[in-house]
Order: sequence, then C-alpha cells, then structure tokens
Amino acid sequence: MSDSKPKLLVVEDDPGLQAQLKWAYDDFDVTIAGDRAAALAALRHDAPPVVTLDLGLPPDPDGTSEGFAILDEIMAIKPDTKVVVATGHGAKESALQAIARGAYDFYQKPVDIEAIGLIVRRALQLHRLEDENRKLAAEAGKNDRVLGRMVTAAPEMVKVARTVERVANTNVSVMLLGASGTGKELLARGLHDASDRSEGAFVAINCAAIPENLLESELFGHEKGAFTGAVKTTEGKIEQANGGTLFLDEVGDIPLQLQVKLLRFLQERVIERIGSRSSIPVDTRVVCATHQDLETMIADGRFREDLYYRLAEIVVKIPSLSERPGDATLLAKVFLSRFAKEMNPKVRGFSSEALAAIDSWEWPGNVRELENRVKRAVIMADEKLVSAADLDLDNPEEEVLNALNLKSARETSDRKVIRHALARSEGNISSTAKMLGISRPTLYDLLKQYDLHA
Repeated sequence: MSDSKPKLLVVEDDPGLQAQLKWAYDDFDVTIAGDRAAALAALRHDAPPVVTLDLGLPPDPDGTSEGFAILDEIMAIKPDTKVVVATGHGAKESALQAIARGAYDFYQKPVDIEAIGLIVRRALQLHRLEDENRKLAAEAGKNDRVLGRMVTAAPEMVKVARTVERVANTNVSVMLLGASGTGKELLARGLHDASDRSEGAFVAINCAAIPENLLESELFGHEKGAFTGAVKTTEGKIEQANGGTLFLDEVGDIPLQLQVKLLRFLQERVIERIGSRSSIPVDTRVVCATHQDLETMIADGRFREDLYYRLAEIVVKIPSLSERPGDATLLAKVFLSRFAKEMNPKVRGFSSEALAAIDSWEWPGNVRELENRVKRAVIMADEKLVSAADLDLDNPEEEVLNALNLKSARETSDRKVIRHALARSEGNISSTAKMLGISRPTLYDLLKQYDLHA
C-alpha cells in the first residue's frame, strides 16, 4: 500500500514526537530521520516531495545551526523539495531566515497536528502542480525546437528553419544573412545535421577573426617549409571538412586575393596547399554567413560578384530577435533553466516584471546579448525569481510611432499592450484578460485579430 502513498520525510530527534507525527500522517509513506546523515540518505533514496524539519537537532538541540545546515543541503540536492520547518515558540527570526533559505513554510512548537497536516498537504499539492508544470514546459520546449537544436516559436524563424531543412540534402551552397548574434552558426550546424553529410565533420572558421596573412593557410593548409614557422605539413579547414560541411562565418572579410583561390575551389572542387603544386580533390559543402551588405561591397569592388553567386545559390535571411515575437521570453526561460542548474540552483524563474522587460527590450545584440544577460542575472540573483534589475533592463520608454495613420498606430499599441500583459501573466488567459480589463472572449478575438499566441 505504501507504494501508492506520497512520501514524507520527518526529520525529528524526539522519539515521542516521531511516533505522534507518524501516526498523524497515516495517508503518507513516512520516513523518520533523527539526524543529518539519516535525513540526507533518505532524501537521496526516496526523493520525498515534502520534508518536515525540526531546526533544533543534535549536536545543537538548543540552537538552529544543524537544522539550517540540513535545510541548505536539501535545497542544494533537491531544490524543488517543499521543506516545512519547526521552530520554538516566538522564534520568528528563525522562521523568516528558513523561508529566505528556501523553506516552503514553518510551524511553531508545541505541535498542532491538525495545523501542520494542513500545511504539509498544501505543500504536497503545490509540489505536484510544479512538477506537472515542469513536465508541460519540457514538452513545450521539445515542440518549440526546430532543426534539432534551435528553440523558437516565432513563425518567421520557423519559416527560416523549414527552408534550411528543405535544402539540407542538396549540395547547393547556402548563404545565411543576419545581424550578429542571430544564430547563424546554429542554423549552419542544423543544416549539416539534417543533411546526408551529418556523419562527416562540421568545420567552422570565422574569417574576420584571423589575420589576412594567416587566413589562406587556415583555409587551404600548407606544406612543410612553405614559409617561416611551417614545421610540418598541415591540412586546411577545407580539407578537414572533406565529406562534411565547411562553415565560413563573416565571409565578407575574406581579402580579394584569397577570394580568387576560393572561387577556383568552388568551381573545380580541388585545392592546392601553400607550397605545393599538387591538386587535391575535396568533396566539401560550403555554408557561409555574414552581417555585411555584400551587394554594396560588390558595387564598391570589395567582393567578387562571381564568388558571391557561387556562394549564394540559396540565400536565407535570418530575422533579428526583435522581429521574432515571443522568442525572447521563450529563449530566456531555456537559458535560465540551463544556467540555474549549473550555477545557482535556487533560482526558479523570472518575475512578471522581468518577463515584461524581456519582451519589451529591443535586443540590439540579439540572442547572444539575451544569453549573456540571463547568465549574469542567474549568477547575481539573490532571490528565487530573477528581476528586471538583475537583468539590468530598465522599463522601456514608449516608442515613437513613425506611422501617421491612426488605425495603424492603435493596432501597434494594442498589440504591444497585449503582449506585455501576456508576458506578465505567463500566458494565462484569465489573468491577462483581468489585467487588461476585458472579457476572455474579447481577448480571444484580439489574439486572433493580431495573430498573437498565449
């Protein structure tokens, strides 16, 4: 029968109280622990959703140091556990300190069995709801993934991902155009993983990060003794990606002289290492990316037109984060979950003000800026919920409307207000409608009208 009952860990050293509490929780599968070692062993073995913890335990039965030590370890091992602490009569400071350290609630001694039973059952119900929400969020996260790794719910980005998927199993050269930090390399990796070259190597090189005099050697390789410092024969990136995919990031920074050699490779599919006259056949697919306007560079004579058309057989334009409705908050939650697990387990989520600020921010640095801000906020956060201040995001000023058309201006304003309300209520329709002062049917009509999604 105990297998069907929820587990409860009671950390109490008084034998009389142990028996009393075990009797009171007949509808739970109760484990009793009288000290720290037994409590932590039971926590790891049973993973109980709720723990009742007496703060006054040996070797400090008249104080709280041992109880707080156990509480801190529970929060570190299983931060989702609901801990209800017992304090002496009038020990309000200890109770508040326990709450600040992650406890769910407290009760005062002498024990009122009926009152503590109510607290424990409420804690269990909350744990079940949170667990269900985590599972739903994880499932939603899977549904929001495209190309295996990319997380998005924005139709604009889903369209980009679908385009990449369609061309993945062809041998056409693909050019990804987008601002810095929009995820160009992630899309290139997704293209490689979705192609029939996925068993081969994915080799990436940032053409802007390598000095001009070294870039040729990096791409094409060199023979031993080809130049000072060439102490051994070295394969270039193109050769390393044979049978796989070469990703040329910031391709607009390749110097003109080297563009000629790259064009020859794309036309003939052979390379020559520096210092060699032997041609090496290479089967490498090229995907490139840039944030620069290559057509303007062609007009200025800084980029070869014939190379552009070799590289840009398929052109994919990647929208900035501000052009992808809902993605900022979605990605922020994904980043928070990852960084909290690694760096600050007590952090559970964002405050409603933080979500509204994330949704409102223009994100000039795109996804890279968002990731860095969330990472810093998780590290610095003192509370369970990351605030707008932790993210260093001020409340954005109202944007100046460029359009003079009153209807267009009102639609823009309505869309913005609804999105902010949805962000604050984390997509809850009832809360959003109440916040906006409208009925649920009216809100549903507006969501449909403006193509917004809770």
